[in-house]
Amino acid sequence: MTKTTLQLETLTCPTCVKKIEGLLKKTPGVNSYEVLFNTSRVKAEFDENVVSLDDLRGRIQQLGYEVLSAK
Repeated sequence: MTKTTLQLETLTCPTCVKKIEGLLKKTPGVNSYEVLFNTSRVKAEFDENVVSLDDLRGRIQQLGYEVLSAK
């Protein structure tokens, strides 16, 4: 399992959080996640054999949220 923290552009509403959570919930290989509204961060634990960090970043960006960095 791999853990990552993605720094997003500023999240402006709780609906943003729900959209990202819904996406992660449906993404194969994502075992756990937490979307932090106040800091605009996404913490996730995922299986790199199923989904890559670049895939996660791309999926979030397709929703319209800029990923500024990943650790």
